[in-house]
Amino acid sequence: MKQLVIIGNVWPEPNSTAAGNRMLQLISLFQKQDYSITFLCSASPSEFSFDLNQISVATQSIQLNDSSFDLLIQKLNPTVVLFDRFMIEEQYGWRVMENCPNAIRILDTEDLHFLRKAREIAYKQNRELVFEDYISDTFKREMASIYRCDLTLLISEYEMQLATETFKMDPSILFYLPFLSGEINPKAPKFEDRQYFISIGNFLHEPNWQTVLQLKKHWKSIKEQLHDAELHVYGAYVSEKAKQLHNEKEGFLIKGRAESVIDVYSKARILLAPIPYGAGLKGKLFEAMQLGLPSVTTLMGAEGMHGALDWNGFIAADDTDFIAKTVELYSNKSLWETAQKKGYEIIEKRFKTNLFVSDFMNKVEYLKENLTTHRNQNFLGQIVQHQSLQSTKYMSKWIEAKNS
Repeated sequence: MKQLVIIGNVWPEPNSTAAGNRMLQLISLFQKQDYSITFLCSASPSEFSFDLNQISVATQSIQLNDSSFDLLIQKLNPTVVLFDRFMIEEQYGWRVMENCPNAIRILDTEDLHFLRKAREIAYKQNRELVFEDYISDTFKREMASIYRCDLTLLISEYEMQLATETFKMDPSILFYLPFLSGEINPKAPKFEDRQYFISIGNFLHEPNWQTVLQLKKHWKSIKEQLHDAELHVYGAYVSEKAKQLHNEKEGFLIKGRAESVIDVYSKARILLAPIPYGAGLKGKLFEAMQLGLPSVTTLMGAEGMHGALDWNGFIAADDTDFIAKTVELYSNKSLWETAQKKGYEIIEKRFKTNLFVSDFMNKVEYLKENLTTHRNQNFLGQIVQHQSLQSTKYMSKWIEAKNS
């Protein structure tokens, strides 16, 4: 039987993060191709971690900088190894290469970390991004990881363009695989059955926190025009500084973790997402389209999502426009209903699972049959593998010896 080993950065939490949902989607893709799957992780599970055993995925805890991993990976003898983010590939990639040289090594970026970091720096310095912002230590580490792997999954068309056009990466080692959607929800509650605004996002993720701060800044102007409106802010791992923004009188309500995204989305009229910076695709906006919830966001929020299609609501040009469009969409039933339909269209034409699964699995099968040729053609990867992993490898061995 074909064996997939996933080495996770954390145990998936699909009710807390878009990354958790993404991981379950990848697992489903491989299971439909008859892969037996084992999920390995050195982090401790939380009370919100998904029980992978219930979907027939074996799990095992592993240790950082410990040769016990070598024996385990040899025993599992995987056909494919999937690294969850580049930091995991740095830790375990060389061990996989040494012990299972014929295993296909796939990196799932989730989003390009160096892109998010560059934008964060520019945003916090209140200036436009310049090329030099990209060239950080994170950039060098992430790029090296991409080159070391046989295939890297990118979640956004924008990131594919950045990688191939700006950084001249060979498309043969990259694959565009966005969020994937099954069926949409055409029976979502109607306009008149919805009452408030909603925002959602894990508070541990800095762009989400900055989005909440943007909302707090805009809310007074929105509330002045919509006196009865409320904003319900949901998200896992609420910080104390976030709780301090809660104000019943203003209708700015910090709700914390949402037990069910479907439930809270079905009661809200509009998702507000004035996202100031970030990378990848925004899970909150993706889920809103699936569930028939129009949104108002920024160019950064909508990046890579709608292509040439109309947005399911509005993409605001600036703060003033965001406030105006928020009030307009909340108050106009006809406009809202049209926006909802546009969201369904984006999902159907750009994110349905059947648009991607065949090409992706064909790529994996091609790598299985042509792995040596593929690696020889990726000569930059061979160079990076030789140079950078030597330092990672011996640092890990030194740590292991020190710990023992």
